Amino acid sequence: MNDYVLRAISSNGEVRAFVGVTTNMVEKARSFHNTTKVATAALGRTLTVASIMGLMMKNKGDKLTVILKGGGPIGTILVTANEKGTVKGYVTNPDVEVEDYANGKLNVAGAVGNNGILTVIKDFGLLEPYNGSYPIKSGEIAEDFTNYFAMSEQTPSAVALGVLTTSTKVECAGGFVVQLMPEATEETISQLEKNISNIKSITQMLQENYTAEDILNTVLEGLEPRILDKDEVVYECDCSRERMEEALISLGKEQLSELLEEDKGAELGCHFCNKKHYFSEEELKKIIENI
Repeated sequence: MNDYVLRAISSNGEVRAFVGVTTNMVEKARSFHNTTKVATAALGRTLTVASIMGLMMKNKGDKLTVILKGGGPIGTILVTANEKGTVKGYVTNPDVEVEDYANGKLNVAGAVGNNGILTVIKDFGLLEPYNGSYPIKSGEIAEDFTNYFAMSEQTPSAVALGVLTTSTKVECAGGFVVQLMPEATEETISQLEKNISNIKSITQMLQENYTAEDILNTVLEGLEPRILDKDEVVYECDCSRERMEEALISLGKEQLSELLEEDKGAELGCHFCNKKHYFSEEELKKIIENI
């Protein structure tokens, strides 16, 4: 089954929700980067929430970049998304290993760290992109984005993210972002708080074969959710030889000439899919001539 995100609203218009199943997306990232279990969980949670945040953007061509630098051994987590919820991303150290929690759960916070910054960059095609940085609260990622929505957008939000993985396969992944609208009544707030306090974890629900629709009905129980959109989402890298050539051109004649003299060619790798692009000595000469 393809990954998808539901966009929904409560019947009274006081709560909006985004609920996604992103198993294939996270598995594709794991296979590209050959991440350890804890790195897969950290990257997968970030990919899921970034995909949802991408769908929150309104216009074609809008782009979002999320960067987590928590000071932990995983290094930086970087994910980009577009307005269709299409994502790509990587972690600096895909081989990171940390001891699990005592209950056997992956210690994502131990890998990410909680002494650093979450940066969100939104590019709406204007002169300057919006750039906001906020302290990382826990390193578990869902809590950090709950804090982001509260601080950046002054929107009370509940964020839940989950990835269940072995060392060779992502078994399930998904998450939700639920937000209160400014006109939300105490009755609605109480109902939502009650629902969320009683809810199972995302991975437990997905293990029990909950669909995104099932999760939505559980989170918004008693609030009569109405689905507005269902968007398929994917992990997709748009790197190409042409883009790599543009990167080489941006180095300028002098640096390219040094590269030609020293290495007799150039190999460029993509961070997002690990694909390598090789340019021969003759190809480099031609690029230099055309600058």
